[in-house]
Amino acid sequence: MAENRIKREHKTRETETRKRSWQRPEVLPTPDPEDGYAFRWVRVSMLGQVDATNVSSKLREGWEPVRAEDYPKFTVLNVEQEKFADNIVQGGLMLCKVPQEVADERNDYYEQQARNQIQSVDNNLMRENDARMPLFNDRKTKVTFGNGT
Repeated sequence: MAENRIKREHKTRETETRKRSWQRPEVLPTPDPEDGYAFRWVRVSMLGQVDATNVSSKLREGWEPVRAEDYPKFTVLNVEQEKFADNIVQGGLMLCKVPQEVADERNDYYEQQARNQIQSVDNNLMRENDARMPLFNDRKTKVTFGNGT
């Protein structure tokens, strides 16, 4: 009986891999993770106008601009504002970092704000509840991941 199969020693991963499809490059590159720090792009200008209010509020929150010399792979980016010449600025956004515990505290604060708002809406809704025709407050969330399309 003749076999038409390729012998195992002739099979390689290169012959079995699918052709990669083209993907659009990232508009904002992601910095390499640094232990103990969270990164974020902060708006420094919009429509060509400097947004000093946003920058100053983020700096007061604890975000500090990332220096271009610390991340040499980002040096190809254009510096749009002479004010931020030493920092990484791309498309009106400046790369900033903050210690991870500060980022976690900030996230906890906003999660609590969201929970308080939901609780307030629920309390308002249940105030209108009538035993003859009860209102149901079924909040269910479901996390799904893409199916590859």
